[in-house]
Amino acid sequence: MGSAALAHLAKSGASVVGFDRFSPPHSFGSSHGGTRITRLAIAEGSDYVPLVLRSHELWRELEGLTGMELLTECGGLTMAQPGASAPLHGVDAYLDRVRSVATEYGIEHENLDADEIAQRFPQFDLVGGERGYYEPAAGFLRPERCIAAQLQLGAQHGATLRLDEAVTAYTGDRDGVTVTTGSGSVRAAKLILATGPWIGDSLPEHRDWFRVFRQVLFWFALKDNAAYELYRQMPIYIWETGPGAEDLIYGFPAVDGPDGGAKLATEQYVATSDPEQLEREVRPEEIEEFYERFVRERLPGLDRRCLKATACMYTVTPDSRFVIDRHPEHENVLVVSACSGHGFKHSAAIGEAVAQLAINGRSDIDLSGFSLARLTR
Repeated sequence: MGSAALAHLAKSGASVVGFDRFSPPHSFGSSHGGTRITRLAIAEGSDYVPLVLRSHELWRELEGLTGMELLTECGGLTMAQPGASAPLHGVDAYLDRVRSVATEYGIEHENLDADEIAQRFPQFDLVGGERGYYEPAAGFLRPERCIAAQLQLGAQHGATLRLDEAVTAYTGDRDGVTVTTGSGSVRAAKLILATGPWIGDSLPEHRDWFRVFRQVLFWFALKDNAAYELYRQMPIYIWETGPGAEDLIYGFPAVDGPDGGAKLATEQYVATSDPEQLEREVRPEEIEEFYERFVRERLPGLDRRCLKATACMYTVTPDSRFVIDRHPEHENVLVVSACSGHGFKHSAAIGEAVAQLAINGRSDIDLSGFSLARLTR
């Protein structure tokens, strides 16, 4: 969201400086891992749909400007096994809600039964009785490329990038904001805080609203590399596998060649983490547990051999929604954080909307559903 806001601000003619404590794209936050799901029927709330629709337009525009391949529309399958009923991203009856939003917005889709899923997608081993939703325009983004493209575009339009430079403090007043780093200070009319898992440091008085959870991504080898084409043609998928809150897997087609494996993951919301002390090493027992629980009986074409695994972070609010709002004490500070595990697909449009807020005081897309005030209630 920060790189997107920087690109749109610079493109609009504003004088912009962007700070990052690392050198993006990097693997220390919530925007890495090679692929991120994008889908149009957003069960988490219909007010997200205008953001993802606009983001798809912006990704295509950015591809044209940079020559990078960013968005692949390979289709998306959402499935629920019998008895799957736990809330997902704060939403009950997730699959039914996906279907409802698709109908509300006229998003092209198909509703599938277990036989239809099995016939069309033999990569999955079903238990029987699954219900499915298929969306042709869903797919995946290449997050590192997206960030690099936005930073490139911002720099081309005059933005200054100050990387490997952490912001240590900021103060706001009626006339603007002073930002302090280890190298000095900068005075600006507006400040956008898009600090991801570090949002608690940026808003210490509201730290309890933002919890950080460690998540692990896995790439499992194909049992037979001759089956690569079958797995390359898979849709992205979200699969509710049982009644519990963590009975979920999501995954991607094999996109990095026969030897690149297929990426899949689950989500956990039990153990919180500190972004400065995140356990980045993925333990062998984590890999084994994930394979036995989710992979062995459901994706029989994937081998037990894990080619790689990495950790990332979700920054989650109590209602699993975003925060995009003015700072409660500083009119010239905008807070843009807490993706709550489903934010990257919307980031291009959020960057554009936040740039509009900073320059014009309003945005074309309604962001009122992402206010800080709702959390105080």
